[in-house]
Amino acid sequence: MAASRGEALGHALVLLPLLALAAWLFSLHAGALQWRDPGARRWLEASASVLAWLALIAALHWHRRKPHANDAASADALLIACASQTGFAAQLASQTAESLRTAGMPARLVPLGTLDEAALRSAGRALFIVSTTGEGDAPDEAAAFERGCLSHIGNLAGLRYGLLALGDSDYADFCGFGRRLRHWLAQSGAQPLFDPVEVDNGDAGALRHWQHHLAMLSGATEMPDWQRAPYGIWRLAERRLLNPGSLGGPCFHLALRPEDGALAWEAGDIAEIEPRHAADTVCRWLAATGFDGTTVAGNETLLDRLARSHLPEPADVAGLDAASLAAQLQALPHREYSIASIPADGALHLLVRRMQHGDGRAGLGSGWLTQHAQLASPIALRIRANPSFRPPAAELPLILIGNGTGLAGLRALLKARIAAGARRHWLLFGERQPDRDFFHRDELERWQREGWLERLDLAWSREPAAPVYVQQRVRESAALLRSWVEQGAAIRVCGSLAGMAPAVDEALREVLGDERLEQMRMDGRYRRDVY
Repeated sequence: MAASRGEALGHALVLLPLLALAAWLFSLHAGALQWRDPGARRWLEASASVLAWLALIAALHWHRRKPHANDAASADALLIACASQTGFAAQLASQTAESLRTAGMPARLVPLGTLDEAALRSAGRALFIVSTTGEGDAPDEAAAFERGCLSHIGNLAGLRYGLLALGDSDYADFCGFGRRLRHWLAQSGAQPLFDPVEVDNGDAGALRHWQHHLAMLSGATEMPDWQRAPYGIWRLAERRLLNPGSLGGPCFHLALRPEDGALAWEAGDIAEIEPRHAADTVCRWLAATGFDGTTVAGNETLLDRLARSHLPEPADVAGLDAASLAAQLQALPHREYSIASIPADGALHLLVRRMQHGDGRAGLGSGWLTQHAQLASPIALRIRANPSFRPPAAELPLILIGNGTGLAGLRALLKARIAAGARRHWLLFGERQPDRDFFHRDELERWQREGWLERLDLAWSREPAAPVYVQQRVRESAALLRSWVEQGAAIRVCGSLAGMAPAVDEALREVLGDERLEQMRMDGRYRRDVY
């Protein structure tokens, strides 16, 4: 209704000058005018013209108000709300929308400044891509949104969201607007689709992490990277199955060493792996298309190039030569794994579960690392810094909560803290069965005997006598957990985003309260590495 009134006012403002101009022209010729009857024919022609014009206006008005078939689709599309100062956030929002649409997920891109609480509530799901300007300020185009919405706690209980916050750590209030937006969303009852991603001065690694979340959200796990970043060459030094006979997928301990010998990362960092197709998969494709895999294209053989690329349909490459084929191949997207060791261990450790497709094929990344790659074979790997998941100061107690392969990130934190002399550690870990899925059991129990691990609570979800999940252990230990937090303890959570992470977050909020947990998050005491 407000929009209709605005349109009417706009039309009136346009017509008034035209009417004034017509009156002035009429005054110039008023003396020369003399009435003459134009005759019936001309009256009819003029009347028909006016009626046709009115019919056209009515049709256009009806067309604009008529519900279209794609209106519902637009309403159901994932909302992408953007607030940009220099245009970079707008560029990333456009790339985000295009990636999701290419993956088959409808998306609509809307300036954040045009939205209000009701629009967000009705959206159901939303991605926010926002920059910070000056000393923590909102972009100019989002200033009205901040005044109208962030000034009070809203009602967004049905909203699930993702957040990409852009900032520059040279400024004191890094990602200030993005963090205020996240705080308001949490206070208003909105639930995250995944943990927010903060980008420091356009950091490429953080943007790749955002793309990783988009791939998981859309189900398009082979979504191509926006920009290809260089990998280092590492060698697979060790691969050991940790859970033979498990009810879950096989999990492997992997050790990798860089060719250049440089072991440089920090606890909490992420290994990004370039996956490869199995050799027999590429050979079958070559046989179906007639290309010669030994042909050199650029600085590598066609076989090697195909191994790290999306394999096109044979019919789509018929008639191409090797150079033309190589030019149109798209690289496979990276895969992310929490690093399970520190440089002092002499190798980069991973804890990887082999994923399985419905047709029995191994997952692209996990299949490459746990099945297809041979020992000592080269692995393309790069390190992505993850400063939000660093261990806290050694004098602070640390509560670590995780499940499955999430033990990897927690293990690295424990190793770093033990190396720094810290002893106050409490690990709550969940898996399926104690006799098959107790990863790194000897090491954990040794740390407990030696006093490095003050408390170890385990949860086995497939134990017939007493199945339990890790979030239940959190609730059972509520009084002790509150005591540790009152003593300054930090909390780190690592593991699956589907199931464990939201369940543990809910349990922590029950035990500590929403306000305290949110304050811990803002202070850096509550951090998660979930996937």
